[in-house]
Amino acid sequence: MQNFVETQRQNPEKTEVADRLKNFDEVYRFFDSKQVRRQSERCVQCGDPFCTVTGCPLQNHIPQWLEAIAARDLERAFRLSNESSPFPEILGRICPQSHLCEGACTLDDGYGAITIGAIEASVTDLAFAAGMRPEFPGVSGEKRVAVIGSGPAGMSCAHFLLRAGIGVDMYERADRPGGLLTYGIPGFKLDKKIVNFRFELLQEAGLSLHLGQTLGQDLMLEKLLQTHAAVFLGVGATRGKYPEIENQNHPQIHLAMDFLTHQQRRLFGDDWDLNYDVRGKKVVVIGGGDTAMDCVRTAIRDGATSVTCLYRRDQANMPGSRKEFHNAVEEGVEFSFNRSPVRVLVDEKNDLIGIEMIKTVLGEPGPDGRQRVSELAGTEQSVAAEVIIMALGFDSETIPGLNDVAVEVNDWGQILANTETGQTNHPQVFAGGDCSRGADLAVTAAADGRQAALTIMKQLLG
Repeated sequence: MQNFVETQRQNPEKTEVADRLKNFDEVYRFFDSKQVRRQSERCVQCGDPFCTVTGCPLQNHIPQWLEAIAARDLERAFRLSNESSPFPEILGRICPQSHLCEGACTLDDGYGAITIGAIEASVTDLAFAAGMRPEFPGVSGEKRVAVIGSGPAGMSCAHFLLRAGIGVDMYERADRPGGLLTYGIPGFKLDKKIVNFRFELLQEAGLSLHLGQTLGQDLMLEKLLQTHAAVFLGVGATRGKYPEIENQNHPQIHLAMDFLTHQQRRLFGDDWDLNYDVRGKKVVVIGGGDTAMDCVRTAIRDGATSVTCLYRRDQANMPGSRKEFHNAVEEGVEFSFNRSPVRVLVDEKNDLIGIEMIKTVLGEPGPDGRQRVSELAGTEQSVAAEVIIMALGFDSETIPGLNDVAVEVNDWGQILANTETGQTNHPQVFAGGDCSRGADLAVTAAADGRQAALTIMKQLLG
């Protein structure tokens, strides 16, 4: 260990740009056993590991599994990694590590942070390839838990309940499981076979998966509470936001999640709306987070003639991960910073021709700690566009049945759940992820699902 002087930080190799733009295959080629060991040996084994304590919402045992893989003990590294995380091979791929564990790494200032995310994904990839699997005891007892939503929060809750031998019925409104992981994150970041394999493991462990089931239509919350010992709501927050500008409801203006979902349905060979086809068109994406990066990189692969990303703050204040921004730049996306939308431009035939933007400046920090954005009058500028994609964040959808069982929500429609337990004001109803905390990361949703599962275990098992 502590070979950070002799061994430099190494990122996983990437497919060459010209090749990766031909398909939606994963861009990164993760570490082999030799590479993962050498990168793990760089860890200084801090006495107070910030990567775990302040950097990771799951508080993963990062120094411990780094030490294990450095010692060539793949099985111990795999067990440690999968002990606290419900799907490390997924989170290692999609977490914005620069803002989390790697950003908190002691070596980040000077020597280059440990490549924690790549090592995390590689450890489980290598272990799965060697035939290793997480251990589940099998379902015991008759009490079962209903999990609504198969995204990161629901997957996590189900994983930890099954590890305790508690039966889980999972209900998902889509025709494939995974939620955001399946439809909201493109394949060039996360191969869908990886998501499917996790569900295969959960089903082998006793998960009963029910697809095409919509809450309020096919199943009712009140009835689920009669047939289950507890219900976990992990339905996410998928309702996109508009900037409230003129002509924003034009048919060639899409919300980010709708665009990504239909593109993924196309790749699956499922029915999809041709209105989301951007081949041969000028595309503008509004927003600066990881979802915006997913949209611009998807549009490039779908054959758009040009893709421009407009963001109202500067590059340093982009909320998404740095690596996704750099990947987008490599792939030909143009960026225009300090620009805010004013109105959508259409011609006399009502065809979309562009968007008018105004220049912005950043001022003093607001209540949320971020610098306030101000517009500069007289700096309007038009950007040509035939398709505009809004990636401005997400709000919670109205969840049917909450009033029937008196579950409380806040003014934004988010379920009020105890942050320490995941429990709502109803003793049998739990919630986690975006539907309770607002739009956030997959890893925070996973942490919420785990915490709710632990509370449910205490109730059912004592």
